[in-house]
Amino acid sequence: MRIAIIGTGHIGSTLGSRFQAAGHDVIYGSRSPAGAGPGGAAQATVAEAISGAEVVLLAVPGPAAAEVVAANGPALDGKVVIDAVNRMGAPEVNSHAAIRQAAPRARYVRAFNTLGWENFADPPAGADLFFAADDAARPAAEELIRAVGLNPAYLGDAGAAGTVDGVLPLWFALVQQRGGNRKLAFRVLQ
Repeated sequence: MRIAIIGTGHIGSTLGSRFQAAGHDVIYGSRSPAGAGPGGAAQATVAEAISGAEVVLLAVPGPAAAEVVAANGPALDGKVVIDAVNRMGAPEVNSHAAIRQAAPRARYVRAFNTLGWENFADPPAGADLFFAADDAARPAAEELIRAVGLNPAYLGDAGAAGTVDGVLPLWFALVQQRGGNRKLAFRVLQ
């Protein structure tokens, strides 16, 4: 897949490196691209990165998410859009509503937001990643979750984004109770 990663912080750069290692074509979108992106991947403006991508992963700071989505709505329409942004303190932590408003035909995925980046860089054996996805986006989401070394744990369609978000405060509480150790993940047992 050709994947545009919007954001070059810990989440974006870690996921991009993992996707590249799995054989995917990664390009980073940045407000001010300069040289190569993380891992030597191409870097371009946000609009340029999105234009040729099949999948767009949003990994920008929470306050910037709505602006990035609004400015690129037509380009996001029809693409798989993975929302990894946590808008802490906002009424809704995810950007589902902003994405639907700007790009009504985007195929939405809520994933990569409930664990710290450390778990993407070096995933614990057998760990699961909770996600929600439109039916048309689910296969791509599952493939990319596996590319990172985690097991996909599907919670429902895009309407289940809030359910995925419910895992976030649990993860934060467990990290805090374990002295700040962010290398903590979940596993679903049957």
